[in-house]
Amino acid sequence: MSEDYELMVNGNLKLGQKVPDIMANSTMGKISLKNFLGKWVILFSYEGDFSPVCTTEIIAFSKANTYFENLNTKLIGLSVNSCNSHLAWLYDIYIKTGMVVPFPIIADRTGQIARRFGMISQDINNEAAIRNTFIIDDKGIVKAMFTYPINIGRNISEILRVVNTLQVAEKNKEMVPANWMPYDPMIIESPTNFEDLQNRVKQIENERNGMSWYLTFKHPENG
Repeated sequence: MSEDYELMVNGNLKLGQKVPDIMANSTMGKISLKNFLGKWVILFSYEGDFSPVCTTEIIAFSKANTYFENLNTKLIGLSVNSCNSHLAWLYDIYIKTGMVVPFPIIADRTGQIARRFGMISQDINNEAAIRNTFIIDDKGIVKAMFTYPINIGRNISEILRVVNTLQVAEKNKEMVPANWMPYDPMIIESPTNFEDLQNRVKQIENERNGMSWYLTFKHPENG
């Protein structure tokens, strides 16, 4: 079964799957995910314009936009509202806060994109998109996903941390421990044979860089 067919049948994306391309109207004109190959993308859905929790999220994403850009990452929002509704909402945010939202918001009026990405929960609401966040790498592959209920706002700092973590882990070809932050030690891949295990134990004894042969650390070379 092809990924495209599975996506059409099941209606959601999985980790490691390539995202389908979309062509959509947005607050910054027509956009296509293909246009962002070479960049990481945060595609996030929300309940609707003029919603109080969503307003705080848009403001928080806007404040963090420079940090995402520094990680070669593009923010893209999505809801089932029209472009006119999006623009009126963003203008209201600008009037009240002086903040210009620096990323596009897709107008998915039919809900076709939201359903294709599994952004609508039939158990909760068969019309509005729930708070889904997809972290997509520069090759168009889904690397992480978050789902929040409608009444709970996202933690933008955590999304930023995960993007940074994924990029550093990919560059170093290593794993990261719980609560990893930039410049913290990373986990070295465990030995796969007994000779390497013995060498790893000796390394830990000499360098004091691990708890056991299966949990050893090193500082990242990139990030």
